[in-house]
Amino acid sequence: MKFELNQQEYIELMKLLKFLGLVESGTEAKLVIDNGEVRVNGQTELRRRCKIRSGDKVEFGGEVIEVD
Repeated sequence: MKFELNQQEYIELMKLLKFLGLVESGTEAKLVIDNGEVRVNGQTELRRRCKIRSGDKVEFGGEVIEVD
């Protein structure tokens, strides 16, 4: 799956998961991040507001998101 930043410098991890419909709410996004279910560039990411930038790869729920 690809995600375009469209002139933005970054998107917060919670917002990315919610925007792509991988979680139904911000609360669910917080839970999956806190439970260590999300990986950014191959590393488990526990920061909810981690800045996802162009070139990053996010993995969650069997999906791989490549950010451009």
